[in-house]
Amino acid sequence: MDRKLRLIWDFRGETALKTAEHHCVHLKEFAQIEKLHFYEIDFSVFSEMHAIAFIVVDEIDMKTYRDALKPHRGEVALIVFSKQLQLAVGV
Repeated sequence: MDRKLRLIWDFRGETALKTAEHHCVHLKEFAQIEKLHFYEIDFSVFSEMHAIAFIVVDEIDMKTYRDALKPHRGEVALIVFSKQLQLAVGV
């Protein structure tokens, strides 16, 4: 199975949440315009002053996204699909 990577943009300050939410809109638009595959686009809040926007992509597509969108950082994404989980636990 190919690795999934999470590309992350950090936003800080009083407007961090709204900026992260809005950045997700642009990430979705970019993926649609460029016809690129992704697994998830979302945002997370860590505090009133820190939020992130992120996109989860296949490792093979990472360079395309990275070079065009300049994420602040990245990490290996831990995605467990419910079907795979059911098979693994024998449900």
